[in-house]
Amino acid sequence: MTRTDLPETWDERATLLAMLRYTRDTAAEKCRGLDAAGASAAPLPGSPLMSIGGVVNHLRWVEHSWVDNRFAGGPDLAPWTDESPDQEFVDGATTPLEEVLAGWAEQARRTDALVAAHDLGDLSVEPLRTGERPTLRWVLLHLVEENARHNGHLDLLRELHDGVTGD
Repeated sequence: MTRTDLPETWDERATLLAMLRYTRDTAAEKCRGLDAAGASAAPLPGSPLMSIGGVVNHLRWVEHSWVDNRFAGGPDLAPWTDESPDQEFVDGATTPLEEVLAGWAEQARRTDALVAAHDLGDLSVEPLRTGERPTLRWVLLHLVEENARHNGHLDLLRELHDGVTGD
């Protein structure tokens, strides 16, 4: 896989999408060559749900929540419930990593298609807790931030499991 954060053109849309793709590709790279034990291991005593599979599954469902559900107004299909608000982490640790990655890749395709059909200034259907409706631009930047933050967790989890490091 060749990862790059350089856009094909230097306009705002291409730049935002390049950064989103780069953070997605970075997470996938952190999983390359990982065995099942490494995908499900939760080595941090204070964070028993923090596994590589769980984090990647979380990224998938966060993207669904922000794009399909909140921005577009579609149903929330994520596995979390009031009784189990972190179910995506649980499911990600017990589902084969290949399936988790495939689910996120499918979500990325849906997101990319939706983004192509909207202007960056279009407002989300669902408002934030403040009552404000964020733009698609903000949603994309939020996803970049979310992915980048969790890529740091993936770095640490991978290194703890088998010593693999990388950028």
